[in-house]
Amino acid sequence: MKNFLHIFIRVLVSTSVAGICAIAVIVLYTNAQLPTVNVLEEIQLQVPLKIYTADGKLIGEYGEKRRTPIAIKDVPETLKNAILATEDRRFYDHNGVDLRGMARATLHLVVSGTKAQGASTITMQVARNFFLTRKKTFGRKLNEVLLAIKIEKELSKDQILELYLNKIYFGKRAYGVQAAAQVYYGTTVDKLDLAQIAMIAGLPQAPSAINPINNPEAATKRRAHVLKRMLHYGFINEAEYEEAQTKPVVTSYHGRVVDMDAPHVAEMARKELLEKFGPDIYTSGFVAYTTVDSRLQTIAHHAVQEGLLEYDKRHGYRGAVAQLTVSDDGIINKEQWAEQLRAYPKTSFTLPAAVLSVGDNSIQAILPNHQQITISFDSMRWASRQLSRSRNGPPPQHPSEVVSTGDVIYVEPGNNVWLFSQLPDVEGALVAMHPKNGALLAMIGGFDFNLSHFNRATQATRQPGSNFKPFVYAAALEHGFTAATIINDAPVVYKDNMDEAWRPQNDTRRFYGPTRLRVGLTKSRNLVSIRLLQSLGIGRALKVIERFGFSRQNLPRSLSLALGTAAASPLDICTGYAAFANGGYKVKPFIVQKVTDSQDKIVYEANPPTACPECQRLVEQDVSPFEQEENTINQLVKEQNSQTTVPATQIITPQTAYIMTSILQDAIQTGTGKLARALNRSDLAGKTGTTNNQMDAWYTGYNQSLVASVWVGYDDPRSVEEYGSQAALPIWMKFMGPALQGVPETKPEQPRGLVTVKIDPATGLLARPGQGNAIFEVFRQETAPSRAAAHYGGERNAITPSSGSGETLF
Repeated sequence: MKNFLHIFIRVLVSTSVAGICAIAVIVLYTNAQLPTVNVLEEIQLQVPLKIYTADGKLIGEYGEKRRTPIAIKDVPETLKNAILATEDRRFYDHNGVDLRGMARATLHLVVSGTKAQGASTITMQVARNFFLTRKKTFGRKLNEVLLAIKIEKELSKDQILELYLNKIYFGKRAYGVQAAAQVYYGTTVDKLDLAQIAMIAGLPQAPSAINPINNPEAATKRRAHVLKRMLHYGFINEAEYEEAQTKPVVTSYHGRVVDMDAPHVAEMARKELLEKFGPDIYTSGFVAYTTVDSRLQTIAHHAVQEGLLEYDKRHGYRGAVAQLTVSDDGIINKEQWAEQLRAYPKTSFTLPAAVLSVGDNSIQAILPNHQQITISFDSMRWASRQLSRSRNGPPPQHPSEVVSTGDVIYVEPGNNVWLFSQLPDVEGALVAMHPKNGALLAMIGGFDFNLSHFNRATQATRQPGSNFKPFVYAAALEHGFTAATIINDAPVVYKDNMDEAWRPQNDTRRFYGPTRLRVGLTKSRNLVSIRLLQSLGIGRALKVIERFGFSRQNLPRSLSLALGTAAASPLDICTGYAAFANGGYKVKPFIVQKVTDSQDKIVYEANPPTACPECQRLVEQDVSPFEQEENTINQLVKEQNSQTTVPATQIITPQTAYIMTSILQDAIQTGTGKLARALNRSDLAGKTGTTNNQMDAWYTGYNQSLVASVWVGYDDPRSVEEYGSQAALPIWMKFMGPALQGVPETKPEQPRGLVTVKIDPATGLLARPGQGNAIFEVFRQETAPSRAAAHYGGERNAITPSSGSGETLF
């Protein structure tokens, strides 16, 4: 018996030693295969791309995972305690492995034969989430244990808890506690109450199954469990527990929240960043700052939406969007109507509504949020029935002539009142930039991004009409023509290769005879532009026009080019006009100013070519080219640009740019843009544009600090039944007026080589001594007239033929 006992003890000891050795070998081998944990000190969490305005307003967030990293010092103590009470009460006491928890889990396995939750510490969960799979195996559990011990040796407890609070999944694509607070409650963690904290702290166990949106009942039970544990461990008292326990579960999904509405800007920046950095931008925590200023963007947004709504109302009411059902006995199911209204699009300016009743002086309606509103008939008086695109019926005399019960209409919020409205079917775009370096300061791509993601400011290429004429005139000035050159405004007939006749006309259907170029452009005379291009030559004109950035393939090689039959976007036109504003330089439009990575290191910074005649001198003196004319808009661009200035390419002479600005200022004072005189600024220059059959309406204008272009038209080309001065110019004024508020007027400095001469307005030659109607004109020295006008006015400073009307030019 003794021998047997000795043998048994020896076998047991040997087996134990062998087992211990085997376990040691397994542990040592497994430990050697584990990843190094010091990478956790520089871990790169998957953080979405965020896009901001130049002044730090969030306008876009892109990425599948919602995550906003938060430092442990910024996490409320109550939230930390809720997590610890629920996930790992002894977190600050153990070395990464909770032996008590492991023992409980082992006992549960022996008794029930099933694996149990609760053995994993926060450190083990960090190990699993960063290095391992979620598949439950004993091998993975061993890896967890060993990794947890390693992590505890490398990092402090607060560092581990910070990693956990930022990494863990809380459902609804929310990763980390800050994202969870935003997704479920639309706020930040520091603003959560105890009940909300307990709800979030309970989610990591089963974030999809027990979150309060998918399963409110299960979420409530889980919240109660968290609160009980917090009470049990003394983190809250009985009164706090009772108050939090009885609070209703009120939560809803909160999408990505932005500080201001600029979706076309954000989308344009996103595409550019994707092209520069690839798909990693969505997970690498990049932060991009655009050139757009939030104040100017807001002004542009209001200008376009208000302008398009006003245009739409001028063309009458098209009728109800739909008709909701009223029961046979006349009973209205208001709750059902409100729910049905959710199917109709809403914009930042308009909301769908259903008419509940029609009175003598007002109507009652209900909104999608169940709010009942009153709409005065005074706000409906514009709603003449649209009979055709160009004709409205008589003004309504009673609300019943406009709407009936059950009509789905649109309304606008006013000053404590609701106004009758409709969704415009016309579209528009606005783009504004600084002319010195092409920084986009505001951009609106359409009436509302919710209705259409298409960016008409950059993607829509339409005929610019007369808005294009300044480029033809600039080409002429570059080749010796002057603002006083006489062109005959008379009928012409052109024949094409098919022997088809083209008889261009002025929009007034009148002809004005010999006309100076300045007058021809300010009054937008079509025949003057055509004859000018013919005299200049299409080839010579195209060479100059291409310098403004227009692609040759979008420029027709025909005289119709003089009437703006090229294809261009508002951004193209705006960029071209910038050269007139900046003294003749080609700038490249850009929208991304700076990009930083997750460590706040700059990975990209724009350094655009800048219009600066004295750049070399300024660089040597370390002076910004924007300091010479200090104002709020120049300051925006100056603050963005921190690098050595790269000089832009000169594409037309400063003399040509100066003369063009002088002519385009006249276009506001005496020409087609005279409505803009209401802005009471003498430094504005600009040009209207209307295409054939009024298919497109344009206005582009500028001063030395800001250039903006506006387009109005339909996506499916049809007549807007208005000129550029009627449809586009009012929007431009709504933008430029407030945008330049407080910005001093600036007068372009006259470049060398120009002279101002008194001329005879009829001939463009020098005025006769004592001539009463003489006017001043600006010339390049070499092109100034040297002969005085004859007393009878028969001699002209003319380049084109001056024969009678009806001539045919081929």
